[in-house]
Amino acid sequence: MTGDDEDRRAGRRPRVLKAVGLTLAGTLVLGCAAAGWAYWHLNSNIKSVDINSALGDDRPAKVTPTPSASQEAPLPSEAVNILVLGSDSRSGKENQALGGGSSTGARSDTAMVVHIDAGRTTATVVSIPRDTLVTRPSCPLESGGSTSPAYGAMFNSAYSVGGPVCAVKTVESITNVRMDHYIEIDFSGFAKLVDALGGVTVTTDEDIDDDDSHLTLKAGTHHLNGKQALAFARTRHGIGDGSDLGRIGLQQKLVKSLLEQISSTNLLTSPTKLYSVADAITGSLTTDTGLDSLTELMSLGESLKGLSSDEVKTVTMPVVTAPSNANRVVAKEPAASELWESLR
Repeated sequence: MTGDDEDRRAGRRPRVLKAVGLTLAGTLVLGCAAAGWAYWHLNSNIKSVDINSALGDDRPAKVTPTPSASQEAPLPSEAVNILVLGSDSRSGKENQALGGGSSTGARSDTAMVVHIDAGRTTATVVSIPRDTLVTRPSCPLESGGSTSPAYGAMFNSAYSVGGPVCAVKTVESITNVRMDHYIEIDFSGFAKLVDALGGVTVTTDEDIDDDDSHLTLKAGTHHLNGKQALAFARTRHGIGDGSDLGRIGLQQKLVKSLLEQISSTNLLTSPTKLYSVADAITGSLTTDTGLDSLTELMSLGESLKGLSSDEVKTVTMPVVTAPSNANRVVAKEPAASELWESLR
């Protein structure tokens, strides 16, 4: 090799290194930009309602966390109560195709009070039948004014007349338990979440054939896609006595199965899948203002990393047939009050 060849190669080396450096820098910039866009997109997906400001101080007492001696900001570990509603309140072709409501209607046929014990390693999920007759309190309206109190009203009418604020106030009035947070998920978002997780496996003890939810399943174990899982959660006429209590039983099975599916899916090994799940979750949520950012949702999720599906107990608020209507139920006392007392 001549001296000229060596000089030319030596001259090219800095140019090659510079090109590689620029390429790496460009890749990092694009990666950071993509990550920044993804964070912004997921964060902006979340809708929220300022329930605390709407309801003020006339509420059950809030749990006061025990101060931590740690210098670092610790993950929350105090007991927490979350009202979770399944809603068809949002308009749109996707929700309507799945049986959701139109822009002129709103229902919340699924209501669960999720109580997470102090330490966040055990939890109780209490389903409230939508057909329960309750005293619905006066609720503030976003447009001003307030709703009138109603006696012997169906529980799910609270959401219909006053949205999330009235749903929370009604739950607090019948339980005397402070709802620290509110989470609402819509039809299409729930179906997308199940699909993003790769489906969910459930077991039913009897055949299901429901013309309303369009679900037909033989007794046994089935792996459901998002649309099927949603139908499973909505089924009531094709199982048991056709009441809302039968549907609640299916919903509780589904909750446990979803928790097991999430815990068995290592999302961190697949950024694409992680983003798909995060997009499905955030795109379908309406929360209170205490959970309306990725940072707050991630903090809640991190605080629950010690909670396994085996430590989640599902129960239904004790009820009996309403004296005034054989198709409705009322809280069974003192069992219902004792249940709520155990969650305070």
